[in-house]
Amino acid sequence: MQLSKLLKSTEVLEVKNNKDVEIKTIAYHSEDAEDASLFVCIRGYQTDGHQYAQDAVNNGAVALVVEEFIPDVSTPQFKVEDTRKALAAIADEYYDHPSKALTIIGITATNGKTSTSFMTNAILEAHKLKTGLLGTVMVKFGDTLVPSVLTTPESLDLHGYFDKMREENVSHVTMEVSSSALELSRVGNVAFDIVALNNISREHIDLHGSFEEYYNAKASLIKKARPDQFAVLNLDDSYSRSLIEETEASVVTYGIEDTSGHLQCKDVDLSTGRGNFTVEINKPFKTINGNTVEKTSFEISLSVAGYHSVYNSMAAITIGLISGVDTETIQSGIESFKGVERRFQFIYENDFKIVDDHFANAGNIEVTLETLTKMDYKKLHIVYAIRGNRGVTTNRENAQTLAKWVPDLGIKKVIVSLSESHVIDKDDVLPEEMAAFREEMDKVGVEIELHKEMPDALESSLEQVETGDVILIGGAQGMDFGAKYILNQLVQKRPDLNAKEVLKPLGERVAGIDESFLDNE
Repeated sequence: MQLSKLLKSTEVLEVKNNKDVEIKTIAYHSEDAEDASLFVCIRGYQTDGHQYAQDAVNNGAVALVVEEFIPDVSTPQFKVEDTRKALAAIADEYYDHPSKALTIIGITATNGKTSTSFMTNAILEAHKLKTGLLGTVMVKFGDTLVPSVLTTPESLDLHGYFDKMREENVSHVTMEVSSSALELSRVGNVAFDIVALNNISREHIDLHGSFEEYYNAKASLIKKARPDQFAVLNLDDSYSRSLIEETEASVVTYGIEDTSGHLQCKDVDLSTGRGNFTVEINKPFKTINGNTVEKTSFEISLSVAGYHSVYNSMAAITIGLISGVDTETIQSGIESFKGVERRFQFIYENDFKIVDDHFANAGNIEVTLETLTKMDYKKLHIVYAIRGNRGVTTNRENAQTLAKWVPDLGIKKVIVSLSESHVIDKDDVLPEEMAAFREEMDKVGVEIELHKEMPDALESSLEQVETGDVILIGGAQGMDFGAKYILNQLVQKRPDLNAKEVLKPLGERVAGIDESFLDNE
């Protein structure tokens, strides 16, 4: 494609060494540049692409898109206001606007993006649609499955995936949309059809500078929606609810506590940990095909655990209905969904239960512990990996949320892991972070059993667990490997168990996987 045609997609402020050339590839990493490449210099948090422009030219780049001209480089340079926005527009033009040929569903939230996306995909697949899925765990379409590096890929990669999906006749794509992706224009020029904001709580403040900026990034997915789009909003979340009048999209709402929306969740039963409930459609609404979803009610049985899973499923059900999926297919699709790893995942259910949960922030901890109050069991054993290098505030808030549920859950002790051998340097737990957590536990009289190494903490929980109990292993760093270690220890301690069955939950696992471990039978 000619450079001049590509650059019509973005506003060029100034030009240096102007020349129209043929472009064969686009790159934003200098090592990816090759003969006839257009190199876009984007600024990252640690590096600046402008510093690697000469390397890109040496590798074959024939033109540069920059925010400031680079001295002593004779290659044509095109100055724009924001190279990230330019990259998205150029990528969309290069691949001939692939997202317009697909039904794109974008889901954002502090908690539950991944599970909601997988649930939505399960509903669409049950409807016999050819689907694509992009998110924290993987990029999946057809026979392609790529472990994810970013929750939402960089714009060039994203539009490239859309192009491949179009080639494979994918019709519907469900994708997680992170606050970083919105802030950094990774989803620039994506033609969304349905967008959803499930919830917002304090997280990623380090990236955005303040909670207000974090909220603004999340909310932009809804606020910038077109009149021909649909916006799915959760009435029980004040931030999501506040956007009803802030978008031009057709809004469809759901709630459990708030019963004024289009969809209402009633009679929730979580006695087994897995939700059973009734969906009541109180107000008719249009589908993406122009049909009408009339007032009705239907039963839902989840195969995944957690009160938060009920909320995630309500978002997925709403998206399914907007997409034109009938209620019977939604029922079967939801029931067929067996869960996403580390999202209140039952990894062992026999004489006692082991639940694996991300447990990353106050909002996540809140819904996880609330779910446990609704389950039937004898005693709860919590193995928690402290969040290293996230600051005193985050760890104090996490501890305060845990402390809030101490009376309801009868917690007397928390087994704490620093996971020293299973985290990289940037995730090491600082003394002041541990001190903040300890202070909050002291206030509610909870003992801390501290272990430097995560396997030791898990082994201790197995030594203390009894029939009818629940072990919750939670934490964002290090504990990704927790399921592997605790199930390995369980097999070693219990020769009466069928090792292959015990290890089965690890078979399709992405986090903390060690393939050699699966050979242990």
